[in-house]
Amino acid sequence: MRLDHNITVVGAHAEGEVGRVITGGVLPPEGATMFERMVNLERESAWLRDMLLFDPRGSVNAAVNLITPSVSAGADLGVIVMESDYFPPMSGSNLICTVTVALETGIIAMREPVTSVRVDTPAGLVQVEAECSGGRCKRVAFRNVPSFVLYRDRHVEVAGIGAVRVDVAYGGMIYCIVQAADLGFTLARDEARDLVAVGETIKSAAAEQLPAVHPENAGIHTINQTEFTGPIEWRNGIKTSKNAVVVSPGRLDRCPCGTGTSARLALLHARGELTIGEPFRHLSILDTVFDCRIVESARIGSLAAVIPEIAGRAWLTGISYYGVDPDDPFPTGYRLSDTWFR
Repeated sequence: MRLDHNITVVGAHAEGEVGRVITGGVLPPEGATMFERMVNLERESAWLRDMLLFDPRGSVNAAVNLITPSVSAGADLGVIVMESDYFPPMSGSNLICTVTVALETGIIAMREPVTSVRVDTPAGLVQVEAECSGGRCKRVAFRNVPSFVLYRDRHVEVAGIGAVRVDVAYGGMIYCIVQAADLGFTLARDEARDLVAVGETIKSAAAEQLPAVHPENAGIHTINQTEFTGPIEWRNGIKTSKNAVVVSPGRLDRCPCGTGTSARLALLHARGELTIGEPFRHLSILDTVFDCRIVESARIGSLAAVIPEIAGRAWLTGISYYGVDPDDPFPTGYRLSDTWFR
């Protein structure tokens, strides 16, 4: 077997969302911070993302994560997330997958019943508490980076739809948040394709009409994704709601979405609909669950912010070895709109 770039990847999914983890064969990018490392990886080695995520080696429903040594003092490991269209500063489901893989493969020493892990991400340090038993990671709870609202109750003009009421909030990525009922959606599984088409159109319009920049890092800018939200209901004494996040270039997040949940928690708190410490349960379109709460308030520049805590579980799915045959006509893969939407 003749393959260049022999890369070891451990497969995993967090509450349904695929997050593969590179555990060997790739050197960490240069950079004095994790954000600089992310930027350098995207600029100099985007072939890695393309090779692992695009057809014929990857698929539209996956993301891939690179474990690196940490930069920040006291951190246990660094992680850079690669999605189909973006290298996002933070991703909750990918963090859960990466921590689970790191613990269950021995990259980080597992301590039962709880292993504390500090993860260095391009968005900042994230504190993780992993519940462990019998050599397995049973649950991951992480305290995310400060999350905050950038716009509330704005209207954007969307081609073919008209005026759409949106909010914009940051939870590690920047989200355009839309109430699903405003567009006639109930967040049922059979709406998935329509949610993607409408969500991508709304995102493009909102990104143009509502400039969004992180107040402490100008490199984090532009609305990345649309989040459709359902009504809040009381279930077993806990506020519960479904959501569906559209991941560019055109698919739904299979899990409740950690950074999207964080953005929504910031919005609910700003509206007075969720207090600090109050439990909140977020469901995906598959009805998988993240258990959440706001730990404390914070500030980012002049903006009020919150520290969200998100908890869910990942499961390992296998180990793969990837490379490129020197004669392969698609060394960095390809995308077709039948599955990639665009």
